[in-house]
Amino acid sequence: MKKQIVALTAISGLFIGAAGASAAEQSYTVKSGDTLWSIAQQNEVSVGDIKEWNNLDSTLIFPNQELQVGELETYKVVSGDTLYQIAQQYDISVADLKGWNGLTSDLIFPDQVLVVEGNDYIAAPAAQAPAAQAPVEEAKSKPVEQTEQAAAPQESQPVESAPVEAAQTMTVEATAYTAYCEGCSGTTATGIDLRANPNQKVIAVDPSVIPLGSKVWVEGYGEAIAGDTGGAIKGNKIDVFIPDQQGALNWGRQTVTIKILD
Repeated sequence: MKKQIVALTAISGLFIGAAGASAAEQSYTVKSGDTLWSIAQQNEVSVGDIKEWNNLDSTLIFPNQELQVGELETYKVVSGDTLYQIAQQYDISVADLKGWNGLTSDLIFPDQVLVVEGNDYIAAPAAQAPAAQAPVEEAKSKPVEQTEQAAAPQESQPVESAPVEAAQTMTVEATAYTAYCEGCSGTTATGIDLRANPNQKVIAVDPSVIPLGSKVWVEGYGEAIAGDTGGAIKGNKIDVFIPDQQGALNWGRQTVTIKILD
């Protein structure tokens, strides 16, 4: 493909701020076949935002997992606060405040960050405060030990998982491109018609690093074909094909792990 198809990079940050999900859409239940990229595109946010809001250190997600897909209002606990006072301040109930933050008791700590805006998102259980930190509100009984987050049951299979075996694994800088731009033919360097096949997962690569025609697993994107090239794609850089411009903007510029499968 003529690489007048320009990679849409970090300028996406200019658009993402105005495209957050509404309050009613701030949580999402993962379905089989979902990826973080598809969820981010659906909710007009970035993959990085979803990972940050849900404390994810990878793109591994599970069916029935509840994800926050919009930024919520939070409150940082100060010495002397109680759950009742915070609930009164934000005109919410103590029960809701505990539910949104995964609390099983009224015990809170200075500098703890609490979600104070209601939606269906259930936060992960609150982390225990350091041993030297005195609690803000004394519990009448010993705090119940937190259970593992129900959103990721052990028996569930990951929706998006890296292949177990790979010929090579590397870290690359990934941008995104579309098949529509001035002077673009929509056909890749290997002859794939992206306009006729908008759901085809294709990446542009430097053939000296990743051979054309290789199957490649890309973190946050899935399994794709190394089927295109680009003038700016040199070394450990790739361009992922995304059918629409907003989706490409949402992808932005990311550092991801890839696995060359063959």
